[in-house]
Amino acid sequence: MISPERSELQDLVRQWHQQALPWTPAGTGTRLHWGAPLEQPQLLSTTKLNRLLHHSSGDFTVTVEAGLPLIDLQAALADSKQWLAVDWPWGSGTDGGQSGTVGGLVARGMAGGFRQRYLGIRDQVIGLEVMRADTTEAKAGGQVVKNVAGYDLMRLFCGSWGSLGLITQVTLRTFPQQPHRAGLLFQGELKALESMRQACLRADLMPQRLDWRTTEGDPSLLLGLVSISLEAVTAQLEGLRSHAMTLGLEAISLDADSLQELEGTGREAGASLKKERWLIRIGLPPAQAHALLGEADIRLNLAAGIGQGMGWAEPEDLPSQQVTSLSERCQSLGGQLTLLQQPTANGLKPWPTGANHDLVAAVKREFDPLQQLARGRLPGV
Repeated sequence: MISPERSELQDLVRQWHQQALPWTPAGTGTRLHWGAPLEQPQLLSTTKLNRLLHHSSGDFTVTVEAGLPLIDLQAALADSKQWLAVDWPWGSGTDGGQSGTVGGLVARGMAGGFRQRYLGIRDQVIGLEVMRADTTEAKAGGQVVKNVAGYDLMRLFCGSWGSLGLITQVTLRTFPQQPHRAGLLFQGELKALESMRQACLRADLMPQRLDWRTTEGDPSLLLGLVSISLEAVTAQLEGLRSHAMTLGLEAISLDADSLQELEGTGREAGASLKKERWLIRIGLPPAQAHALLGEADIRLNLAAGIGQGMGWAEPEDLPSQQVTSLSERCQSLGGQLTLLQQPTANGLKPWPTGANHDLVAAVKREFDPLQQLARGRLPGV
């Protein structure tokens, strides 16, 4: 892995372009094995592009170089009682010790349960600077809007997995840290839990997260609330607890520490970064999540965000035939399954072939005519 200084970056990329050499953008490299396998490229790390360039606490924006570790950004924002409203990436641990870089977070474009309240990372990116494989630099958002040939760069590069260019700088929206946080863990019959899910979404509140969980075996619902007012959080939780009782559910109270601990269950530091383990990402219409959880032959460690129906699973010793069946079941429910990791011997397709295959491939050719970047890895194709 090569980690050039900012002053060396353009010359290095130009040299590789002249040689038509394949290469892949990287941060710390902790999740390069996720998704489709790469075709033995050079790895260009942004770890020396690691400055926090500007934080406007009054405007709730921050501009950073792409190689800044996410854990360092969160620590810097905490000094102003702000934060970037995202979950630690899977495998980071509860303290974010292996969370990777900001650029990697944007390039993967993935979100966790906090998306329920704050939306995904693509909705928090308000400015972006990138370098294409031919060294062309482009900017979007913020003070300067220079989208290439009419493309929305911020939308394109979020979730591009390094296939379109190197993200060099990002401007993000930040959020205030709320002083009071608490939650409830609902347990009971699946049908009643689904009714509780619907009630939470209809209620006059905005959950910070509302996740399905099967980590402990039987499905449960994890609710998290935040507010500047302790009285408001307490009143909202009591109202939900009362409704849960009418449904025959148990509602376990969670303080901030207990809530954080449950949020981290199943994403122990480094566990998901072992290449021979299954790591599955599931997307479903929210109303269909309980149908998947009710499948008797599917026992998965699944924490799925209710509002968007996104979830993760890290099963052990799972036959590939069962993964195929799970993928087919997701599709029948209007969703899809993505394989981020799998044991080498299985060779299942990481991403399903989507209806936008030709469009995605055409955009790739426009940005990278020589097909240098992340060869073998085109998201969703």
